[in-house]
Amino acid sequence: MHTGDEEVQFLEGVLYETFGSAPKLLDVRLVSGGSINMSVQLTTSEGSYFVKWNTADKEDMFRAESMSLKVLRDAEVLTVPEVIGYGSRSNKSYLILEFIQAAYRQHNYWEGFGESLAILHSHTQKSFGLSFDNYIGSLPQGNSLSNDGIEFFIEHRLKPQAGLALYNNLISHKLHDKFQTLYKALPDLLPRERPALVHGDLWSGNVIVDHHGYVALVDPATHYGLREAEIAFTFLFGGFEPAFYEAYYEVFPMEKGFEERISIYNLYPLLVHVNLFGKSYLSAVEKVLDRF
Repeated sequence: MHTGDEEVQFLEGVLYETFGSAPKLLDVRLVSGGSINMSVQLTTSEGSYFVKWNTADKEDMFRAESMSLKVLRDAEVLTVPEVIGYGSRSNKSYLILEFIQAAYRQHNYWEGFGESLAILHSHTQKSFGLSFDNYIGSLPQGNSLSNDGIEFFIEHRLKPQAGLALYNNLISHKLHDKFQTLYKALPDLLPRERPALVHGDLWSGNVIVDHHGYVALVDPATHYGLREAEIAFTFLFGGFEPAFYEAYYEVFPMEKGFEERISIYNLYPLLVHVNLFGKSYLSAVEKVLDRF
């Protein structure tokens, strides 16, 4: 990666703020960080770190991500990078994490992932939601506590995204009205399960290989939510092998009819994509609403 003097100064400043001294910066490599942030691997005299940054107004996003990562790490089920620090400098907000050096996948990588995710989903609490709000992508995600999982899905997942899309003229009033009809039907369409600790943004881009050859999870939108919604999202863009699902279902079986509910749950990530990337995702939303 070509790194200009300004970027080097910024990254050296991040190291100094984080550690109270500046380890010698040996190498900077661009890392795929999605469409939202700039991301690099820093190799220093004291180890390697993952740093991502954005504009100064995104510090709360990185604060929420650091707290979400800690919730997942504290569960001690799957590999999750340790948060080293976050903050703002030079009109940029940043997050610095442990760098996870990938190894070759173990032969039972997908089976291990399925089993571990089922165990993660067995972590529960009294209410749906979380003690703090966070983000999905760059969009705010409210986690106000609720005793009803379907109500939580409607009020804190579907309604905010549908409302934002309507406000930005990405969906019509007619389509928004169809959501109102769907909300009334959802209690009869979705099963009632206890709150499950979920990653919250589980697509293949947020799944990496750790230094032992097993799964590590990054970029969470963590909360206690509907585990079926988490598994449904893995079908939206693909990339998860059959062994993953077989192992998950063996540990934590789904209620009958899950396949019919997948498209309902995926209205949430689809609306997120409409709001982030535009109307190209709208036809998939319309198909689900027309069906139900």
